Amino acid sequence: MSGVLIGFAIIGFVILVGYVVGRTGIAGDHAGHALNRVAFFVATPALLFTVLSHADVRVLFSSFLLTVLCSVAVGAALFGVLSRIFFRRPLGETVLGQAGATYVNANNIGLPVAMYVLGSAQYVAPVLLLQLLVLAPLTLGILDMTSGGRVSLGSILTGPLRNPMIIASVLGVVVAVFGITVPEPIMAPLELIGGAAIPMVLLAFGMSLHGQRPLQKGSGRKQVAAASVIKVAVMPVVAWLFGRFVFGLAGSDLFAVVMVSALPTAQNIYNFATRYNRGVVVARDTVLVTTVASIPALLVIASLLA
Repeated sequence: MSGVLIGFAIIGFVILVGYVVGRTGIAGDHAGHALNRVAFFVATPALLFTVLSHADVRVLFSSFLLTVLCSVAVGAALFGVLSRIFFRRPLGETVLGQAGATYVNANNIGLPVAMYVLGSAQYVAPVLLLQLLVLAPLTLGILDMTSGGRVSLGSILTGPLRNPMIIASVLGVVVAVFGITVPEPIMAPLELIGGAAIPMVLLAFGMSLHGQRPLQKGSGRKQVAAASVIKVAVMPVVAWLFGRFVFGLAGSDLFAVVMVSALPTAQNIYNFATRYNRGVVVARDTVLVTTVASIPALLVIASLLA
């Protein structure tokens, strides 16, 4: 348990430093954006490749991922029912709400939690692939059909092929599955660059928290509350039930799948909302509220299962 608390303390301190940097403005107005882009296109792909090339293949193709998928399905269905009965929002906004309730932040928060709390990034890599290859194209496809967006079906389907994190992840999986030995002159600089990924994303996330004013009146607070409760409370319970009693997970695997399911909503959802100008405020507030609420939720899970 002490190791888990130390892991969260490390993450929280770096986020706090990022917030101070953003508040003081010492890095300029666009520093967070620049950090995110370097992390997205360079450092995180290098980290994913180096981690997955040495990953346990059984975790990548196992009941672990099926457990996460079941928790996502239950969470999305629950929000859909609530939206149908209480919110009565258009399909596009309902889909965004479902994504906000189930699409986990496997990158900015998930990777640091996996590295410092779970001990390996291999636990979030399968989830990252599932979201980028399946859930994101599905969400964008529905938004495109319901809002008359200019994004074509072809661009949605081929989008994962242009995503550097997916390309690096797939290459890492290939190396692990076939036991390919990557020469040290290639692997060493990739490990060095990948080591910068987590500090950069945590600093950028902390910087993005400055100036936020969530949950204003008339901004869809009920939808935000529903999505947030599903994300940080319902999904971990569902993951535990399916993992423990359906797929037979135990020990570190069960702990990891519950922790991953309790991760906050990914910032991608806010990007999707702004792209189609649908439910932007709800998406923004859901990301922020789940990020704050996930901290005590993850600590409780760690105290019970670690």
